[in-house]
Amino acid sequence: MSARGNSFPKQYRLLSRSEYLRLSDSKTVVSGRSFLVVWRENGYEYPRLGITASRKTGNAVVRNRLKRHIREFFRHHCSLLPGVDLNVIVRRQAAENSAAALSSELQRAFQQIGSRTCCHESL
Repeated sequence: MSARGNSFPKQYRLLSRSEYLRLSDSKTVVSGRSFLVVWRENGYEYPRLGITASRKTGNAVVRNRLKRHIREFFRHHCSLLPGVDLNVIVRRQAAENSAAALSSELQRAFQQIGSRTCCHESL
């Protein structure tokens, strides 16, 4: 992402229902204890993020805290994901984990996705 500070520009977000539906048709999933990450290549040079956190996850405070954590992690680690759309589906167990545990699980998922994309270049 650009060096514009802590912004999360619209181009890096999944915004419409049709984008989520197209992504849900994808059969490429990375599963973890706290998250289910559905992804597909998007044809752009940058990744886009969507987050789904149902009320089963917890109250609004808990859901918003988890979404902020996911967005911040994505903002710092989006270079691991060239040209993919992601929908991070938050599971109920995520509310019980620490921020460090959530970060390590997201790191593992992003690395798995990055290694599976056809356009990924090894460093």
